Amino acid sequence: ARYGIPVSEGQVAATPAEARAAAERIGAPVVVKAQVLVGGRGKAGGIQLAATPDEAEAHAAAILGMDIKGHTVHRVWVERSSEIEREYYFSITFDRGAKRPLLMLTTAGGIDIEEVAEKTPDRLARLHVDPLIGFEPFHARRLCFAAGLPAEEMRQAGEIMAAAYRAFIETDAMLVEINPLIVTPDGKLHALDSKYTVDDNALFRHPDIAEMRDLEALPPEERMARERGVTYVKLDGYVGIIGNGA
Repeated sequence: ARYGIPVSEGQVAATPAEARAAAERIGAPVVVKAQVLVGGRGKAGGIQLAATPDEAEAHAAAILGMDIKGHTVHRVWVERSSEIEREYYFSITFDRGAKRPLLMLTTAGGIDIEEVAEKTPDRLARLHVDPLIGFEPFHARRLCFAAGLPAEEMRQAGEIMAAAYRAFIETDAMLVEINPLIVTPDGKLHALDSKYTVDDNALFRHPDIAEMRDLEALPPEERMARERGVTYVKLDGYVGIIGNGA
């Protein structure tokens, strides 16, 4: 939202009562979404549609405290539900091999992108951007044509891509992913959900983003190591590695 990408109206709730109040303010139907820093929330039951404020309260009660891939849900996001005509996928990631940002767009959104890449790779349009040139309107047009977007949606898609690229560069991100990027029945493009990864080495420049870290989700050993500025990754088994260098 800060970069001008159209998103759904909503608010954070930490209790079922707050979720109910949010649904009443926004106007049901709403969607109740678990706020954890991990993918696969929908499959885990962490995203639920609520037709009434009562349902929103009940869903929030069920989701709060839920464990999703080792992350405990302490907050939910209650947002206005959206009418969906089509679902697309758009992302910007850093391609280490090519040493430049890689943009990907497909009209097969709303599902795992790995599945699209494996089964129908021709539907996934890819484009590298020279970081010294930056994102230009011709990049957007080339991606839209390659992915087969309708002509009347290309201007909106281009504006969203440009805003996402600006966010990618200015916040030192490693991944900006919009899935799904939806088209409403009246032809409006809208970011319905996002996955966003920031380079840990750049967090000193972004204290507002650093505050979003979910330290509660880390094992106690990793939390202790992070407080002391040490990189520690908890692994299974009995083998340990002590490394020193780059």
